[in-house]
Amino acid sequence: MDYERIQVECYSGYKVNERPMAFTYQDHRWEIEEILDRWYEGGIDPARPEVIYFNVKTNECRIFVLRYLSLFDSWSMGI
Repeated sequence: MDYERIQVECYSGYKVNERPMAFTYQDHRWEIEEILDRWYEGGIDPARPEVIYFNVKTNECRIFVLRYLSLFDSWSMGI
């Protein structure tokens, strides 16, 4: 899967960027209605920085995969 950088608005609770709440893609703002799934890669091994994936459903009933790269504080979307 390829990923494209996006801007994401997040909820920050006990940690920064805990979960996405909305994102902008191709000049359209998508509000997230539900997080369907989330999974992690890396994080334990210092050679592999933590990557968090979110499978989200928007208010328009579209499904997207969002990825957060903690090392770069960067969000992207699977295309």
